[in-house]
Amino acid sequence: MAQLEEVDRMNRKRVLICITGASGSVYGVRLLRAVKSMGHEVHLIVSKWGGTTLEQETGVKVASLLKEADHVYDEDDLAAGPSSGSFSLDAVAIVPCSMKTLAAVAHGFADNLIVRAADCALKERRRLILVPREAPYNSIHIRNMLIASRAGAMIFPASPPFWNRPSTIEQLVDGVVDRLLVHLGLTDKPSIAWKEES
Repeated sequence: MAQLEEVDRMNRKRVLICITGASGSVYGVRLLRAVKSMGHEVHLIVSKWGGTTLEQETGVKVASLLKEADHVYDEDDLAAGPSSGSFSLDAVAIVPCSMKTLAAVAHGFADNLIVRAADCALKERRRLILVPREAPYNSIHIRNMLIASRAGAMIFPASPPFWNRPSTIEQLVDGVVDRLLVHLGLTDKPSIAWKEES
């Protein structure tokens, strides 16, 4: 991914990234690193199964990834800052978002810190992006996405662009991450942008 311009301290954002147990943990890793490289403050929650999937799919150890974030929270710590609407965050991204987490967000079942942080984002009208990873979707998944969307979340399937002719898995992943950065409000200058033919 092309290096995006680093933000100045006045424009520094606080972003919570949550990695759940769905396949596609590489999206969460690449997003964390992109947000960090831009100079924003990264808050991180990795669920128990998110950590298992992370290590299986990427070879990245959870302990190693946690060191890359500015602030780390345990998914069971409902006394942590992100459980309160008064805790200042500019955006929350659940990448990837399991169908269990989607269902919990859609129905306000905040039994862990990831879902509670998402619940706070909705009630405080902050940016909340859910990146679901499942195929095919059943009608329950689709209904839960609609409920979450109507409540204010953005449903952002991990569908990489191909018009830029990616040649590696990393380029495919970064095509999604590039768009996430835009929708999280962290940049208006994506590194992968459509160029109209003259």
